[in-house]
Amino acid sequence: MRIVMQPARRSEKDVDQHYQDTIVKPVVFDDHADVLDAATIAQLKQLFPDGQAQMWGVVPGKKNVNVSRIKKMHPGDWVFFSGDKRVYFGGTIALMWRNKELATRLWGTDHNDSTWEYMYALSGTRGFDIPIEEIRTLLDWNPNRNIMGISVLSDEESDTLQTLLTLDPATAALEPADTAQEEAAVAAFDGELERTAQRAQRGEQAALKKRLLQGSTGQCALCGRTLPGTFLIAAHIKKRAMCSDYEKRDLANIAMLACTFGCDAVYEHGYVTVATGGGIQVSPLTAEIPEVATYIQEKLVGRSVSWWTPSREPYYLWHRTHTFKAQPPL
Repeated sequence: MRIVMQPARRSEKDVDQHYQDTIVKPVVFDDHADVLDAATIAQLKQLFPDGQAQMWGVVPGKKNVNVSRIKKMHPGDWVFFSGDKRVYFGGTIALMWRNKELATRLWGTDHNDSTWEYMYALSGTRGFDIPIEEIRTLLDWNPNRNIMGISVLSDEESDTLQTLLTLDPATAALEPADTAQEEAAVAAFDGELERTAQRAQRGEQAALKKRLLQGSTGQCALCGRTLPGTFLIAAHIKKRAMCSDYEKRDLANIAMLACTFGCDAVYEHGYVTVATGGGIQVSPLTAEIPEVATYIQEKLVGRSVSWWTPSREPYYLWHRTHTFKAQPPL
């Protein structure tokens, strides 16, 4: 999964209007059946059974400068919308197609009489509030670098951002598989079946869990169940990979106990977060996964986290703005 950076400054009147028209208010496919070809409508309805989807597009650009970049984009890639010095919105590219007539109907044309005809539909969208300075630092960009045009990040940069933000893939069109090629690759494989893995050990992990778990049992910070220590994890409130050395050593505040029966996973993947004061906040995207929604409804809804303190709030705030699957900004 690669990551695409989509510049879209909502402080610009036209951009904000486009955002309102096709992101805040998803596009209903049947309303545009006269300009959508049958194959595209069929794919869209298969991907979005409710008959509507959020859409965006890219202009070809002067001398088709954007076309080579667009060709690097594929369904299943993640796209971030950035503008006014922040990353504020993102989702999975579910489907891509070209339709000048539909783009003109939805968004009109720009000052060059071009339209955003290289279109894509988005799934699994969520809101963010991340300063672009943080992205620059993380990816080791020039401090003055801005996202001026549509761009596809390298595999390494994409992996780094995926680690930062816990980007779960969402619904996307599958590219046709070459079964014969896959079978030939398996048959021809003659590499090692077992490999010796080497990884850096988390030096503070044992001390961290010992500090959090005073006896043989402990209480999950999220669901409140008292469980044997075997089923409790010293879960970092802020993703450990993004912590400074000082934060990693802040054993009194950086982590909480979370159970392996579900709480650790729903927190790590951003389906719940902890609000200021300790209340559990639930992502609107839980509705897309009934099993997750049921677990949260039964175990977490209405609970307040006693682990919340003012000293831990900066770490919980980081989780809310970086990992939590927030409602896209309206």
